[in-house]
Amino acid sequence: MSQQEIPASDMPNAAGSKELMTEALALAEALVESLYALPEGDLVGRIITNAMKLLRDETNRGDVKLIDISLAELRYALKIFAPYREIRKISVFGSARTDPAATDYVAAVEFGQKMAQRGWMVTTGAGGGIMAAAHGGAGAEPSFGLAIRLPFEQETNRYIANDPKLINFNYFFTRKLMFMRTSHAIALFPGGFGTLDEGFEALTLIQTGKSPPVPIVMLDKPGGQYWTQWQAYVQSQLLDRGLISPSDLKLYKIVETIDEAVEEVCTFYKNFHSMRYVKGKCVLRLLKAPSAELLDQLNVRFARLLTEGTFESGPAFKVEHDEHALIELPRLYFSFNRRDLGGLRELIDALNAAV
Repeated sequence: MSQQEIPASDMPNAAGSKELMTEALALAEALVESLYALPEGDLVGRIITNAMKLLRDETNRGDVKLIDISLAELRYALKIFAPYREIRKISVFGSARTDPAATDYVAAVEFGQKMAQRGWMVTTGAGGGIMAAAHGGAGAEPSFGLAIRLPFEQETNRYIANDPKLINFNYFFTRKLMFMRTSHAIALFPGGFGTLDEGFEALTLIQTGKSPPVPIVMLDKPGGQYWTQWQAYVQSQLLDRGLISPSDLKLYKIVETIDEAVEEVCTFYKNFHSMRYVKGKCVLRLLKAPSAELLDQLNVRFARLLTEGTFESGPAFKVEHDEHALIELPRLYFSFNRRDLGGLRELIDALNAAV
């Protein structure tokens, strides 16, 4: 029976609604308290508490629906990615309109194939064009598809169409979050508004420190001008006007060959493994500890990145002991200004070049 069919005499009045709300909040509070005994139960409890506040705030139904769908999409996507958490993944962006006979399409096939051969998984938006090419080159097993429901121009490519690693999203923002959350590298082929949007999104999040640094490669055909003209705009209208810093140009690399793109991505993880912040320190997890000589060089060359102290090397902090798989990796830690992310990329390059 719909709300319209309920007799007026049976509808709860203001006092009745208030009583129901009080009872519901009490039940929710008891549930939240019981969750604290479970792993991550405190965080799940906070989710429940915030959900209940939607009722208290008398939030518009449309807004509640947006939160409901968003949370459901993120939960499901995280579940699908979970078994592959330890495998590096590269997100490939490019036009859905690229013809299979085009040079860019052929290059994307080769790129997907070579990244899969290096043990990487390939994530795309699951559509045609460049997305289908990258999946076709990689094959279905190492492919992920993050599709978006659109009224046009978005048919799932045949390589990922019936794969359990295909995830469909209603919202671009939840889809973008999963791209950045799960990507260890970004590859951009020539494309339209969507490709540029994803490229600028990645650059913005890394430049502001909202996402950890990852390699971003922009692939063009030999002699192509798509990315060089884009960079000319960035230099003349952003850099020359002082809207970005010179070191921000270190956050991406334009290449003309597939092998150069593959090497740029894989070399980024030659020594650098990952990063996090602990007790106000930026902690870089490495495969090989820096020598005393290298530390001296870093303290001179990258002093501008420090707010205080020096670059130091050592084992994991005690609070990192929950990261069992990473606990044995050596660390480089320092008080980072959290502003010069291009400089942080240069630091990572120096650490990789030293091994």
